[in-house]
Amino acid sequence: MENVLLSFETILNVQTMTILLIGVVAGIIVGSIPGFTITMGVALTLPFSFSMDPVNGIALMMGVQVGGSSGGLITACLLGIPGTPSAMATTFDGFPMAKNGEPGKALAIGLWASFIGSIISGVILIFMAPLLAEWALEFGPWEMFALMMFGLSAIASLSEGSLIKGLMSGSLGILFALVGSDPLTAIPRFTFGFSQLSAGFNFLPVLIGLFAFSQLLGDIKNPPQSFNIDQHTNITYPFKKAIKDMWNSTGNVIRSSLIGTFVGILPAAGGSIANILSYDVAKKFSKKPFTFGKGTKEGIIAAESANNSSVGGALVPMLAFGIPGDAVTAMMLGALLIHGIQPGPLLMESQPILVNGVFISFFLAAFLMLLVQSFGIKLFLKINQIPFHYLVPVILLLCVLGSYAVNNRIFDVWVLLLFGLIGYWMKRNQFPLPPFILGIILGPMIESNLRQSISLEPVTTFFTRPISAVLLVLAALSMIYGVYSNMKSNKQLEN
Repeated sequence: MENVLLSFETILNVQTMTILLIGVVAGIIVGSIPGFTITMGVALTLPFSFSMDPVNGIALMMGVQVGGSSGGLITACLLGIPGTPSAMATTFDGFPMAKNGEPGKALAIGLWASFIGSIISGVILIFMAPLLAEWALEFGPWEMFALMMFGLSAIASLSEGSLIKGLMSGSLGILFALVGSDPLTAIPRFTFGFSQLSAGFNFLPVLIGLFAFSQLLGDIKNPPQSFNIDQHTNITYPFKKAIKDMWNSTGNVIRSSLIGTFVGILPAAGGSIANILSYDVAKKFSKKPFTFGKGTKEGIIAAESANNSSVGGALVPMLAFGIPGDAVTAMMLGALLIHGIQPGPLLMESQPILVNGVFISFFLAAFLMLLVQSFGIKLFLKINQIPFHYLVPVILLLCVLGSYAVNNRIFDVWVLLLFGLIGYWMKRNQFPLPPFILGIILGPMIESNLRQSISLEPVTTFFTRPISAVLLVLAALSMIYGVYSNMKSNKQLEN
């Protein structure tokens, strides 16, 4: 208890709270700009943390990470463009809700889901970090392959309309994911002599092109009418209604937060997979799955709860074993090492004040994120009032800058344009985009883990290892249920 009180004393001062607030605001801004990822934001703050003491340095990066994880919902809801890859599934219902005349509701529900997801994962982080970290270490290539297959099974339920087109879309995404160097032998494949393709297609320009540029192309051809909003009324969403929505969706919030936390714990999984996986599970458990993709609050809650809870999950292996759960926690790990602090099993005993300070910073960042976005929601909603002919060039410029900033090469801008055209063609011909994105994300992970596993053990090992076997069975059941649900909804539409 004495160590906890000392940690509060270390954090609750004007300097540290100001640093934490600056980090949260910077994270929200970075997260809301397409292409400017949370990783970029934390990377920019890393040099500043070197001159600070460890607690302040971690507080700064923690603020950017928590703020950025929530900031992606702003453009996802208002423009249909995910500000961060982990806000991808938020666009599925956030943007339709905004187009239906409820942008304030979409932002408020997404914000509260992000906040509650952060709090739940923070509680799990404090009380179960060592246990969960040991569980995560049980995941070898067999378990990771099975988990990725479980994620890929979401294609069936995300294929709105035609299941065949959904499967074709997912297969096309996997095909593009194969471009580049072989993950094990480093032999180039499908590069056709272009050296720029040796590293494959970077995920961020692909994502921005599919969602942002294709949306702009469609809007330029058929300029959208103003959202169904009466500009003389308050278009924000009352606090009490948002709380009531969260209370009525308690099961969805808790389930999605747990999924996000557990996926975040696994190295290299991250918020993008948690975002999609949670959305798919919520749709399967919903009594009204046909409302998903049309502006239902359940879809926004599932996506944003998992998105932010994955942040707390990623901290578990870093603190417990010194293993970064994602790129952001890898930078935090580097900052601690520079200060002479070695994360691992003995960290809680050797640096209890610092560890408790990390926990407190995480919770305070979540509360600051809620306050900043709650007071800024009216400012965000003014995006809807900007004339379309001004909005398009600004968004396009940000998309180009975001794509270029990934690797500082013009080739990624061409990737943006290419996949923008592909996304536009797919939308025109009613091919769903989510399965394509799922194939792009999961394709490389499935391939590398499959090849590693079969090179080490026989194929039967997938079914003799308990976690792998359970996940594969769940993947099969998920695919079967998704196909059944898709066929059932199509029959209902026909009738």
